[in-house]
Amino acid sequence: MRVEIRVEPADDELRSLLAWLRRDPDIRRTASVEMCEPAPREGEMGAVADILQLITENGWSAANFALALAAWKQTRPRASRVTIRHHDLVDALTDCSDEEIERVTRLLQEARRNDEEGWAG
Repeated sequence: MRVEIRVEPADDELRSLLAWLRRDPDIRRTASVEMCEPAPREGEMGAVADILQLITENGWSAANFALALAAWKQTRPRASRVTIRHHDLVDALTDCSDEEIERVTRLLQEARRNDEEGWAG
């Protein structure tokens, strides 16, 4: 499963999140996380890398991932918005409330089930 993660504002926050996720033992064991650039829109030139791409493997836990995102956000000195996308399923963490964490976890679990069933969204 491939998940895209954006952080707004991106500046150094995206690199910070990348380092955080790569240090998390559960994520490191069950997923790869890389910076990438989005495909340019019609009429645009290529952009700088402003997306993290997470590719999961067997044993990956959506709940562990959502908790790692929330833990990272709580260490940040300023507010940021983390948007998670898988095909057309999109959600965001803004305040890391229990409700947001549960919602993002459900989104990722649904995406995983859809991928396993062959749905391309």
